[in-house]
Amino acid sequence: MASRTATELVHPARADLRLDTVLAALGDPVRLAIVLRLAELGPGEEIACGAFDLPVGKSTRSGHFKVLREAGVVRQRDEGVRRLNTLRRDDLDARFPGLLDAVVGAVPVPG
Repeated sequence: MASRTATELVHPARADLRLDTVLAALGDPVRLAIVLRLAELGPGEEIACGAFDLPVGKSTRSGHFKVLREAGVVRQRDEGVRRLNTLRRDDLDARFPGLLDAVVGAVPVPG
């Protein structure tokens, strides 16, 4: 299905993922919150951009998702008017073994 906007959804190939780009994407608290939420999902599960409870406006939210997508951290696809997201865990684990688990495990659980 074509993108719901004129902007093509760019997803780098696994071999093109760069550690510095991935780490920069994960270094922002809002983007990290997105990744942590996606890490809670089961394999193949997706969540729409609008379903995230984030402390930013819609355009800023879109910008954060774009950074994550272009860094290769998330995969996005359009379904009707929704843009669905999934974590590229397999690709990240293949390129940078243990990185995602270390990042997710390092964040304290609230409570």
